[in-house]
Amino acid sequence: MLTSFLLACVTWLLSNLSRDYSGVITVPVVAECNIQGHSNVSSNSATVSARCRTSGFRLLRENTRRSRRPVRVHFQRADIRSGGGDRFFIAGNAKNNYLEEFFGDEASVEAFVSDTLFFVFPFENNKTVPVELSGDILYRSQYMPSGPIRLVPDSVTVYGDKTRLDNVDHVSTVPVNLDDVHESQHGALRLRSVKGVRMSEGEVSYEIPVARFVELRATLPVSVLNAPAGHQLQVFPSQADVVLHCTFPVVRDPFDSIQLYVDYGDFASSLSGRCIPRIRNLPSGVLDFRVVPEIFDCIETD
Repeated sequence: MLTSFLLACVTWLLSNLSRDYSGVITVPVVAECNIQGHSNVSSNSATVSARCRTSGFRLLRENTRRSRRPVRVHFQRADIRSGGGDRFFIAGNAKNNYLEEFFGDEASVEAFVSDTLFFVFPFENNKTVPVELSGDILYRSQYMPSGPIRLVPDSVTVYGDKTRLDNVDHVSTVPVNLDDVHESQHGALRLRSVKGVRMSEGEVSYEIPVARFVELRATLPVSVLNAPAGHQLQVFPSQADVVLHCTFPVVRDPFDSIQLYVDYGDFASSLSGRCIPRIRNLPSGVLDFRVVPEIFDCIETD
């Protein structure tokens, strides 16, 4: 008789606890967020409370536990607002973006009891350094970059002891080795870790624009521009070979518009009288150029 009674009680209890009820659940939260100039983890925990609908088992467990380990939640930077100094907060509807992180997927939040969550993100030594692409890129014959390689982001913030930061002037990606490249490339690359240093980003995206080119050559006279009145400059040699790499197909002859020249200002600031030639009126579609020879001797005459 007693056994049957106890079994009935247990069955009744389990049946009732398996049903959903409304009750308040309170969770301590430690915040993670990438905030410029600050630690990425809060030094305190904030308490978030909400009336939730969940099983009786969950509510019983929440109400009988003596203490609870804080839940670590990663917040998007746009949801964290500055309270001045190293104090930050998340309030209002922004908390709705993290319901599952706060209370798990087995609880349905009906209403928040706590309003604003305050966190302290201590200041940290930091500086911003450029990202450098590491690796080798080999292009198929008659293909070349049609512009600079883009890294996003092209710089990161590094954090750590000042003595360590003094030795960091850039960070590198893991090597990317590409062969027979004949079309634009893109992807993501991890950043190489630096001992004792934390970085604001763990990876960057890259984009390598590639185009087919045709090589054009011509011999052009060398002009002198920006010479003051009464000053004349002789350039040796007086003409040079210009090599252009142009996007294929070439629509019009680029040599119809370009001018090869030496700027008098470069001569005036030169100690040796030797100048590097320049090109102006370079049309679109020219990927790069070179001039042979690369340096000219200049002499001022009366």
